[in-house]
Amino acid sequence: MFGVSTYCLHHEPLPAALERLAPVTDCVEVMDEGLHYLENTEPLESYSFLYFIHAPSRGVNIASILEPIRRASVEVLTQTFSIAAEIGADVVIHPGYYAWRQERERAVEKFRQSLDELTAAADDLSVTFFVENMGNWEYFFLRSSEDLPLIDGIGLALDVGHAHLNGCLDAFLAHPAAHFHLHDNDGTEDSHDPVGTGSIDFVAVMDAVRRNNVIPIVEVDTLEGATASIAALEAIDAARAGE
Repeated sequence: MFGVSTYCLHHEPLPAALERLAPVTDCVEVMDEGLHYLENTEPLESYSFLYFIHAPSRGVNIASILEPIRRASVEVLTQTFSIAAEIGADVVIHPGYYAWRQERERAVEKFRQSLDELTAAADDLSVTFFVENMGNWEYFFLRSSEDLPLIDGIGLALDVGHAHLNGCLDAFLAHPAAHFHLHDNDGTEDSHDPVGTGSIDFVAVMDAVRRNNVIPIVEVDTLEGATASIAALEAIDAARAGE
């Protein structure tokens, strides 16, 4: 099974997006931003999807060295955990960033403090969360596999498009992952293109998905691209099964 992110319908209200996804998949990751921001579980209760939630990330920075911002960011994510607990959803979060290279070590300390607090909150709510690797945005943590020790003990949400942008997809694929975001690009822009239209080797990606035994989430920018991606990925799976 392949899940689909509501990102492909982010320009439509969440109820309309869920209605359009119902014939496509049984698994949905809600991009908890913009029109799809979740104040409660009500929009989700009319459907029997297996849900994941991509927690808010715009304006959120759990590695901020400004303590009020860091605390508020943790609070926002904890609220997401509370909603996730009601529907049995796992949660994807972003790792945060530092504004100046000279602040990296202080930001590392803040990042670890936030992860400790989020882990405690998740344990209290019986929620599982994963940390996503970032694209080619300067000063973000987890752009390369060298930062993986920072999330030791917490699952990795491997975004293959982000890893490809940073030239380190193979290194990330070699690491255990608890969650996958699948989309394509040409190695220069985080374009969230349909699978097979960029330069990512999805045969290797699907090998890693099978090794980790998880449901991957297709995270492309149109519904048509999502359905085309599922068809392409199913073809890869069929070809591998026939070998």
